[in-house]
Amino acid sequence: MDNIQLSNVVKEYHLGKVTVPALKNVSLSIDRGEFTVIAGPSGSGKTTLLNLIGCVDVASSGDVVVGGSNTAQLTERELTDLRLHKIGFIFQSFNLIPVLNVYDNVEFPLLLMKDLSKEERRSRVMHFIEKVGLQDHMKHRPNELSGGQRQRVAIARALVTKPRIVLADEPTANLDSVTGQSIIDLMKEINRSEQTTFLFSTHDDNVIRQANRIIKLRDGVIVAES
Repeated sequence: MDNIQLSNVVKEYHLGKVTVPALKNVSLSIDRGEFTVIAGPSGSGKTTLLNLIGCVDVASSGDVVVGGSNTAQLTERELTDLRLHKIGFIFQSFNLIPVLNVYDNVEFPLLLMKDLSKEERRSRVMHFIEKVGLQDHMKHRPNELSGGQRQRVAIARALVTKPRIVLADEPTANLDSVTGQSIIDLMKEINRSEQTTFLFSTHDDNVIRQANRIIKLRDGVIVAES
């Protein structure tokens, strides 16, 4: 079964009387375990595409199917459940909670999963903090960490719910090239070991070269794929 399936997806934004097309008849299939980059210049529709797949936004027309569910047919509660259990998000601005330490930031999404015991929560949090190499920084708050360390916390937080899909929006944009490379290496290792699907947007050539599949967007249209 396809992990992600988009069919003739159109997304338009209405600014006053002006209609701005963000995506134009985009069709796309992504299988389980892919490590795929959506590449393209700013304004090409990369973030819009991720937001539709992540159920943060809804398409103007067309079908967005994630994990076998057509997102347009889901209730708000079902969408919340899909986001919580099947999708992890990594943002370029990290989106960590400043007053929480590393451990608590990573644990935070698990507190919404009512079926987990305290022991299971702790086991998962420790597993992914160790996976991203931050076991010595668990008590640190985000402002005590480097940019690369903060992005590692964000990766652990995205993975702790054991999602099938991780969506990353320009995950290396605020990092130097060496740190950015270490973040990509970490994602690839997790992709291999956990069979997690990674789909991320970037216009960083170093990142693009390391993807298993590259989908190029321009002006809301897929212009190339390799």
